Amino acid sequence: MNEKQHQRDYMYLRMASTWAENSYCERRKVGALLVKDKMIISDGYNGTPSGFENVCEDENNVSKPYVLHAEANAITKVARSNNSSDGATLYVTTLPCMECSKLIIQSGIKRVVYKEDYRIRDGLYLLQRAGIEVVQIP
Repeated sequence: MNEKQHQRDYMYLRMASTWAENSYCERRKVGALLVKDKMIISDGYNGTPSGFENVCEDENNVSKPYVLHAEANAITKVARSNNSSDGATLYVTTLPCMECSKLIIQSGIKRVVYKEDYRIRDGLYLLQRAGIEVVQIP
């Protein structure tokens, strides 16, 4: 990877971190940006579906089962637009889980750049198996 690409990766990852601050989740705030041809085509952060209360955790501080991950929000948002995620890069603050990795594969995203590891690494292995480039920039 050349230095210019590394600088762009770092910049978009910083932007995803800033976007994560929009999340109402208490346990973990995650942000995601979808970039294609050096343009941001979608964004997302973890939270509840549109129209739901902005409370991600229950009284025991466990995430509610219907909370959407940042990656899923970004992918579904681009699906409602005139843009295509085919060949795009996903910048996300936390390594994608298995469910989000399946969405990433199916949406044609070719590269994932992330900041922090996730305790379960099944998503990483699935992305690698699918031939998607995965880069961590701590």
